[in-house]
This record gives sequence, C-alpha cells and structure tokens, in this order.
Amino acid sequence: MKIVFATNNKNKIKEVQALIPQHITLLSLEDIGCLEEVPETQPTIEGNALQKAQYIKDHYNYDCFADDTGLEVTALNGEPGVFSARYAGEQRNSDDNMNKVLSKLEVHSNRNAQFKTVIALQLNGTVKTFTGICEGEITTTKQGDKGFGYDPIFKPQGYSKTFAELDLDIKNKIGHRGKAVSALIDYLSSL
Repeated sequence: MKIVFATNNKNKIKEVQALIPQHITLLSLEDIGCLEEVPETQPTIEGNALQKAQYIKDHYNYDCFADDTGLEVTALNGEPGVFSARYAGEQRNSDDNMNKVLSKLEVHSNRNAQFKTVIALQLNGTVKTFTGICEGEITTTKQGDKGFGYDPIFKPQGYSKTFAELDLDIKNKIGHRGKAVSALIDYLSSL
C-alpha cells in the first residue's frame, strides 16, 4: 500500500516512518511533486488536518493522511493552539515561538499544557480522523537538543525530561503524534 503523508516537515516524516509498518510505503509531498504550500486556513487543528488531506486528494488523487498539531497551554486559554507554527510570526521560527510562550507564562504559576495531534485520513473515498493527546507542562527554560518545535520547553506528564531530551522511541510511544499514528496504523491494519 502506498500512502502520502501530506507534509514537507522532514522531522515529522522521520517520526512517522519509524512507526509505519513495512508493508506501507510512505510518500512525502516532494515524492508526488507537490511543491506548493498546502492550505491550512481552518480555525481548528482538526479542520486544518481535514483541509490538507482533501487538498492532496483533490489535486493529486492520492490516498493520503495529513496531520495538524498544536500546543495548548492552559494559562494562555489554549494558545498557541492552531497557530502553533506561526505563533511569533509568519517566519515560523521555533525559538521565537518558544520565547513567546515562555514570556507570556512569566506571570502565571499554572504551566499545564498539552500537545494535540489530529490526523485526517483520505482512503478509498472514506475520511477518518485520529486524535492523540500528550499532557504535560511548560518548563521555565529550554532544555535538550533533540526533537523540534516546542519540544525543548514541553515536559510530558510523568517524566523529568523535556521531549527534546528524550529519545525518539520514547517520544513516539508517549507523544501526541505517536498516539494518533498508532490509532491510524490500527485502522489501516484492520482493512
């Protein structure tokens, strides 16, 4: 089975490739010649995932799945949420985004947060969604050099290290994307 993962984020592809069974060939947007920016204009994480999957199906006619992920910080009323990638501006700079979260949290004692991933699957004319959530808290400083995005400031519940300090296999097992991908794989395996 060949399926497109509708992302240009090589870090996401690497994470998901490690989880996908070998009988499924994972194609990237680059592999199918999709070089344009895939639209993400919906007001929710789920809406963006659905929009991206539909775009690839409509324009390239491939079965595909797309994800959208957001960091939701309790004290910031769920921010950055759907705006996680562009929280500090259109330049999509992870350090700027993390600095903005850390700055806004300086006046808050509640540092609870969660990562939420929604995967939308377009397969044989059927649309399904899968959600993964990882609860934790925001640290006061950046720690670790693994991972990407907000990983250096997110410490998952039950762990003393941030995502950026944990090995990829641990992150995949406990993390939001790993949980959503696991649900996707369970579904694909049941077909």
